[in-house]
Amino acid sequence: MTTDKFIKTGIFFCLTAVILGAFGAHSLKQVLTEKQLSSFQTGINYQFLHGLVILILSLNATYFTSKLNGILKMMIAGIILFSFSIYLLTIQDILAVSMLFMGPITPIGGLLLISAWIMLFFSIKKQA
Repeated sequence: MTTDKFIKTGIFFCLTAVILGAFGAHSLKQVLTEKQLSSFQTGINYQFLHGLVILILSLNATYFTSKLNGILKMMIAGIILFSFSIYLLTIQDILAVSMLFMGPITPIGGLLLISAWIMLFFSIKKQA
């Protein structure tokens, strides 16, 4: 992916997090339990935070080694697996479709996000 695509991806994740947050606060509030709403909000928080991180890192790519592209891809995969599995698990009753198979996917997404942060820590360019 090019830097421009990462910038657009970060913006997309932030935009959709805001939209999903509004949807959850206004439309889902009447049909989900407090626990389900809390889970949905967790997905939104992680999506927004990591979308913003992708945007910031993309705009400051010169401070990092060539491994940054792989790290950003790992973050994107982590967001999709973590946040989107939470969304589907939360609304499965509304959809009348069992999404229980998504349960094990959520921690895989979390592990990808953690791994991306660890790799990012070691990808900072040394200043001369």
